[in-house]
Amino acid sequence: MFIVTANDIKTKGISFIYKFLKKNEAVFVTARGKNKYVILSIEEYQRLKQLELEMAIAQAEEDYKEGRYISETAEEHFERLGI
Repeated sequence: MFIVTANDIKTKGISFIYKFLKKNEAVFVTARGKNKYVILSIEEYQRLKQLELEMAIAQAEEDYKEGRYISETAEEHFERLGI
């Protein structure tokens, strides 16, 4: 993990970030002394999104096995949601 300030990015540009992304999975950006943003390589972002999707699928499969779901028509669903 590497931390830079928003001012560093403003004054030194994105090339300043590139060298740190080569060595780290993420670069944290602070603004006014607080962590505000994270910069990831596109590969790391895609890896995290894939893991998120896999976890959602696993949770849905578990819910289905445990009977935690509702069978209803689209109209019933919209009515239940108050749409």
